[in-house]
Amino acid sequence: MSSILTIFLTIFICWIFWSQAIGAEFVPTTMKNVRAMLSMVDITSDDVLYDLGSGDGRTIVTASKEYGARSVGIEADPLRLFWSQLRIRRNGLSDLSSVEWGNFFKKDLSEATVVTLYLFQSTNDKLVKKFERELKPGTKVISHVFDFKPWKLVKVDEKHNLFMYVVGGE
Repeated sequence: MSSILTIFLTIFICWIFWSQAIGAEFVPTTMKNVRAMLSMVDITSDDVLYDLGSGDGRTIVTASKEYGARSVGIEADPLRLFWSQLRIRRNGLSDLSSVEWGNFFKKDLSEATVVTLYLFQSTNDKLVKKFERELKPGTKVISHVFDFKPWKLVKVDEKHNLFMYVVGGE
């Protein structure tokens, strides 16, 4: 019995720290902050939003459901990916929203017109060169809590701790 418990605990601990090893631990963005982010970037149905570390899918679902934007989540955790897929289906958004399993460092982001994220500062720092390589000029990047130091800040929402940048606006 103790070996089964040990195996279960090992798997559970690996699951908890898996996302953190890639770029951030799972701390859901509140719905107030999701709406503040989407409002801050003036998202419309013409946008393609990518949410890096999309967790339970609340940002991509809200972008599609409330604004008509096409949205793509990238999530490394298979359980959160499954939960996101259920949320998308439950809201009837399969034509507008999708979530991909994997490491966002290895995904092509060039289609994005808006990128949302709530990651670690060190992860944001590593993403700068990827964003500069892949994102088109004019793409809006909005980060919760952590910034992109080399870039010129376009908007700040101190109440919600949000930072907005525009690629090519450095």
